[in-house]
Formats: sequence, C-alpha cells, structure tokens
Amino acid sequence: MLHEKSCGAIVYRKFHGNTEILLIKHINSGHWSFPKGHVEPGETEVETAKREIMEETGIDVIIDPSFRETVSYSPKRGTQKVVVYFLAKAKNSDYVAQEDEIAEIRWIEIGRAGTVLTYENDKSIVSKARTVLSVRKQS
Repeated sequence: MLHEKSCGAIVYRKFHGNTEILLIKHINSGHWSFPKGHVEPGETEVETAKREIMEETGIDVIIDPSFRETVSYSPKRGTQKVVVYFLAKAKNSDYVAQEDEIAEIRWIEIGRAGTVLTYENDKSIVSKARTVLSVRKQS
C-alpha cells in the first residue's frame, strides 16, 4: 500500500462583515476544494500548507495550527492518502491561479460553501471551521 500525505487549509477573510473562504477548482478533476499539496522532505505540515497555498493561489496566510482536521481516502487502488487541513487567515485577497493545476478560484461566503464544494468531507470541515470562527468572533 502506497501512502501519500498532503496539507492545506481553509483560507478565510473578512469581507463587508462576512466571513468568506477561498475555494479552488482543480483542472484535472473539475472538483471544488481547498488549496493543498504534497509534503516535501523536511517540511512540517504547517510549512507545506503555507507553501501550497502560495503556489496555487498567490495568497500569503497566517496558519492556525490549533485547528487541524484530517481526511483519509483512497484516490486509486493500492494508495491511501491523508490530507491535513488547518484554518488560515489570508494576509491578502488578490489571487493568481497556478495555471497548470487550478481552473478557477473563488471567495465565497462561508455559509454558502456547501453549495459549491464537491465532497462531503470538505463540507464537514467547513462546518467545523465556521463554528470555530463564530466562537472566536464572540470572544
């Protein structure tokens, strides 16, 4: 069994009083998800997430390592993949899609993300992120 590991984040920003998250559409599969990518040798999970977000979107982020969710699945026979997602605050809002991997990028209000995301696992992670962000807003 081949094991793969990727890291990424639910990237968010405040926009006109709303919380928006960054979603990307992958060229090869056409599915909507979050920026993520493979861990390189010697990298921490947080370093991987930061690098991949920058490579795929051009957005610099502040990673919150206290929010850490994992998803495991089998992308193909004989392969097990684990993806670690953090919560990350965008330092800038202007994105540039990585041409060979990303078909489209959108900022979308966090409450509407479930209508765009392809996978149930991702919808569940957004729900957890939304809860964390709303609790922080109140404190």
